[in-house]
Amino acid sequence: MTSPTTRPAPSGLLIANLLAQLAFGLLAMTICLPSMQEWGAIFNTGQAAVQLTFSGYVVAYGSLQLLYGPLSDRIGRKKILLFGLAVAFLGSVLAALAPNLPLLVAARVLQGAGAAAGMVVGRAMVQDLFQGPERTRVMAYVGMAMGLCPPLATIIGGQLHVRLGWQANFVVMAVLAVVLFVAAWRGLPDHQKVTTVQPHWLRAMLSSYARLGRERAFILYVALLSMTTATFYAFLGGAPIVLGSYGVKPDGIGYYIMCVPGAYIVGNYLASHMAHRTGERRMMGIGQACTLAGIGLVVVLALAGLNTPLAFALPLMLVGIGHGLLVPPALGGTIGLVPALAGSAAAVAGLMQQMTGAVGGFAVGLFRHEGALNLGLLMLGFALCGAFAQWLLHRRLARPH
Repeated sequence: MTSPTTRPAPSGLLIANLLAQLAFGLLAMTICLPSMQEWGAIFNTGQAAVQLTFSGYVVAYGSLQLLYGPLSDRIGRKKILLFGLAVAFLGSVLAALAPNLPLLVAARVLQGAGAAAGMVVGRAMVQDLFQGPERTRVMAYVGMAMGLCPPLATIIGGQLHVRLGWQANFVVMAVLAVVLFVAAWRGLPDHQKVTTVQPHWLRAMLSSYARLGRERAFILYVALLSMTTATFYAFLGGAPIVLGSYGVKPDGIGYYIMCVPGAYIVGNYLASHMAHRTGERRMMGIGQACTLAGIGLVVVLALAGLNTPLAFALPLMLVGIGHGLLVPPALGGTIGLVPALAGSAAAVAGLMQQMTGAVGGFAVGLFRHEGALNLGLLMLGFALCGAFAQWLLHRRLARPH
């Protein structure tokens, strides 16, 4: 395995660079969400087929992290990141030129495969540069930055869709991929590999994953993160449809979607200040309670017949706050259990998050959404699975070693 030989003091510019690399994949994922509302009519196909542009991206985004993680441990973070950005650029260009839905789905898969590098390398670099409660604090700052992505991306994407056409969203992502390529090449430190003789990369990768698989706490951390991501991606995939049933047009969707990521930023801000005082396990419990309360309120209001955009969006602000408190310590615990395998741990967590997220996003297309009830029940199911994993994790961590 590899390890950094030096730990340069993180500067504000370096942290901003890392945040941008981490955020790129989520920006690419969500900027076209407003367009999905109309792709069925544009390409003369059903909504379930349109959802493949989302779930296909998410599957590739997660799957390639499984490869990028150990490779970044072995041959260097920067090399993997630069390769991924080049692939994402190609996928964005092909998506902008796609004449039909099957080719658009294929381009989105390629785009997600490239964007995966930024997520796994960024998380691993946080492990390289920070430790302990400070790492949780930085993860909270990462969460704040990433929380801005869905609302900003959907607002920008909706405006571009209305004014310049849906292809403009992919042109923007292609330009951003070039900018981030230059920023990574010039501004990120190299991750030096050790000089000892190493086994074949595939054997080393499988050995890394086998080692992580023996850590019960790691498995539970990943399960918790996965269910949390599935809950959020079900919201991202279903919100445009639910809001569309309430008469909200593509250029207005982002303003309602921002309620959840905006609250997520608040939750991350609270987490950054609570990390040293409250304790990570207690903070995670508070976060899960907020999440379940928010989704439960959506279901109750839908059953009561209160079908308005605000009745759907405002209660979910509790979900955003809850996830903001829950995710940073869970991410920190995931990559910190075995520090030498930070890249591999980030890859496994990323894969499982995106795979379950893809299930959440695709499952949205299997139900009718003339109101918020079905989406609320779907989100509640994922959240309850996450709460069960968290309960098992807390029992595991509470045992004396």
